[in-house]
Order: sequence, then structure tokens, then C-alpha cells
Amino acid sequence: MHIPDGFVNLPVAAVTGVVSAGALGYSLKKAGKELGEQSVPLLGVTAAFVFAAQMLNFPVAAGTSGHFLGALMACVLLGPWAGFLVITAVLILQALLMADGGITALGANV
Repeated sequence: MHIPDGFVNLPVAAVTGVVSAGALGYSLKKAGKELGEQSVPLLGVTAAFVFAAQMLNFPVAAGTSGHFLGALMACVLLGPWAGFLVITAVLILQALLMADGGITALGANV
């Protein structure tokens, strides 16, 4: 589900953005320690697959949509830290390029 802009109020968007930024920083630190250079292609391929698979949306509630659970697949394949990084990158690209989800709601989407 991607939450669009305006679906959550500004205080909620700010809190979820701060929490997500903290989780992103922690994931970068942990993934940097656990992953080697040989893992980079797998991260890229997983991100590309999740991006493509999540383009098939179906309506769930007013203004939101559901899709393939790419975050779950990424975390199972790559581990929680790398999976979080992959899904964050995918969500940023979807919000910026495809208008799928909102910029202000990015923290809540992550």
C-alpha cells in the first residue's frame, strides 16, 4: 500500500519521516558491515524486480492501493537491513517517477 500525499496529517508525516530516517541510517550501518561487494548485483536485481512487480496495483481503500509484497520478498532474500534499503530505494523511485505514493508520506510508506 502506498499512502498518497495529504492522506496523513503533517505531524504524523514528520514523525514517521524521522523514524524512517533513523531506521535508514541504522540499516545502512548494519548492511555495510554484513554485505560484501558480491551482494550488490543481487540488491539491484531484487530492487528492479520489486519495482516492476509493484506496478501492478489494485484499489484497497479511499486513495490507497495494494500490490505485491516486495518488502517481504526483499527481506527474506537479502536480510532485514539490505531489504529495508532496497524497499526504501524502490519507494523513493516510485514516489518521484511514477507518482505512486507521496513525498510527504514517504516516511509512513517506508
